[in-house]
Amino acid sequence: MGDICEVCGLPKEICTCEEMSKEEQKIHVYEKHARGRKYMTIIEGFDPSFNIETLTKELKQELACGGTSKDGKIELQGQHKNKVKKALLKRGFKEEQIDVY
Repeated sequence: MGDICEVCGLPKEICTCEEMSKEEQKIHVYEKHARGRKYMTIIEGFDPSFNIETLTKELKQELACGGTSKDGKIELQGQHKNKVKKALLKRGFKEEQIDVY
């Protein structure tokens, strides 16, 4: 028998918790000036049950940048806010869920 989802109690093969949580989230994407001439792209607003570690890894690979996930936020090195929106749309998020500042 496979793994069991902690949220709904169903086997992970048929669990839809992550897909359902995608539909309810309001994602905020903005850039923040770090130190010197460096910028960071911040992505926040994820549901606590959403696996942001996997999304962080995928975004870092796709955008060829460094970054981390902590405190329910994803921090990417560099100015990527428009590219992040396209990447999130490709992963099943809806356009009205994503606010880019």
